[in-house]
Amino acid sequence: MPLPATRTVMRHCLLLLFLASFAAAQNPEQRTAHYLDSARKQPGLLLAFLRDLPKGGDLHNHLEGATYAEDLVDFAASGNLCVDRTSSHLLAPPCDPCETYTAKPAARCSYIDHVLYGQMIDAWSMRNWRPGDESGHDHFFATFDKFGLACLTHFAEAIAAATNRAGMDHLQYVEFMHTADAGGAAQLAGKIDWNPDYAKMRDALLAGGMKQVAAETSKRVAADDARAKEILKCGTADRAPGCSVAVRYLYQVLRGLRPEIVFAQILLGFELASSDPRFVGLNLVMPEDWYVPIHDFNQHMDMIDYLHGVYPKVHITLHAGELAMGLVPPEDLTFHIRASIDRGHAERIGHGVSVMNENDPIGLLHEMAERNVLVEVALTSNDMILGVSGDDHPLPIYMKYGVPVALATDDEGVSRSDMTHEYLRAVESYRLSYPDLKRMARQSLEHSFLPGQSLWTDTKLVFRLTPACAGNAEGSEKPSAACEGFLSKNERAREQWNLETEFAKFEKKY
Repeated sequence: MPLPATRTVMRHCLLLLFLASFAAAQNPEQRTAHYLDSARKQPGLLLAFLRDLPKGGDLHNHLEGATYAEDLVDFAASGNLCVDRTSSHLLAPPCDPCETYTAKPAARCSYIDHVLYGQMIDAWSMRNWRPGDESGHDHFFATFDKFGLACLTHFAEAIAAATNRAGMDHLQYVEFMHTADAGGAAQLAGKIDWNPDYAKMRDALLAGGMKQVAAETSKRVAADDARAKEILKCGTADRAPGCSVAVRYLYQVLRGLRPEIVFAQILLGFELASSDPRFVGLNLVMPEDWYVPIHDFNQHMDMIDYLHGVYPKVHITLHAGELAMGLVPPEDLTFHIRASIDRGHAERIGHGVSVMNENDPIGLLHEMAERNVLVEVALTSNDMILGVSGDDHPLPIYMKYGVPVALATDDEGVSRSDMTHEYLRAVESYRLSYPDLKRMARQSLEHSFLPGQSLWTDTKLVFRLTPACAGNAEGSEKPSAACEGFLSKNERAREQWNLETEFAKFEKKY
């Protein structure tokens, strides 16, 4: 009869054999999912896991808001701008000297004045914000007026900085929202009398020079893109991580302005997306609860509805439902998401936080799932601006009803966040599984506005490869000839294939 110590060793050996057999029976995705479950209660390991996780694309990213305040200080100093010491608003020169305590010092003075530097960072972001006299909503949106001047002549640097952070975060695609025309559409609208007949208004804007505004905007963005690549040292041995990120733009319409300007900007968005491959669609921005966006909401939907009929191939994503009870009257919570889909022709919805306040919310969820309308979910932003998080956030409800979702950063510079921490918040708040995270990353590219066909024929329940690539293992580095030919013709499928390759590499670690 074996001795007790021998029996203990035998039991340990049998347990190890069982565990080894169990691990061998699992595929790479299952082993990775098991590792995630084991790391849930160890924050450091969980963060490291999520940092390395391939994340696909960021579909809801405001270029100016994506820029960290530290970069903005550098932009302001480079542009010889001044700062109001009381309000932290940037001002045009001349500035007061740095040597004495003055009301309008140069932004560069902050480099030797740590109090001023910290004050600017806090005023231009959510760093050190605490609930009190100023709401998170008001502090968040006030930042843009304070630092706005810094971006006007530094968009290339902003693109480089935000793209590089995306690359470091294992993203491969970003759609930046960007009002890139330097006020051209607004200036043109100011020369033309407002006409609520949208066909006549469009004709007047085109006759007045809208095509030229579009051409100048395209030229400006092309130059900024080229400069950003130089900053990142793309094409050299020292290339930065951002060089691997594909960048496209959504023209950003400022919906809080006068109707003639909003219409002109929407028209410019349609024109750019029809003529410049860098622009893949448009979106309407500015706080949804402000007076003009609320008062003119239906008019804005009518404008988009008309122009969609003229430019039916242009992609549209819309901010809708970035609202919460108490922020606006109850009736204003009941229709924005549905109207944005039905009348605004939105293929994606940004935020969608107030969905359960909509009329017939369950019916709307079924409609969104049936029409495959993705929700761009920005958890950190929704918490800071609306105070909505945890069980109050509708992310689990969207997932329950089969509505496609993808995590997004929104304004990561202002929020002091990044995509890794969006995933971290999602995992910690909702115990999302590894397949859940993988699905979100896949959906981000599936619902991108990149041209070409998808790698997938079905994404509702399972992801099924398109026939040209069906015989290939997901993530294989060398596709078949038929699949390679398909990928060469379809940029969206090509990015999706790259994501699968990254997932295969990632899962081999576990």
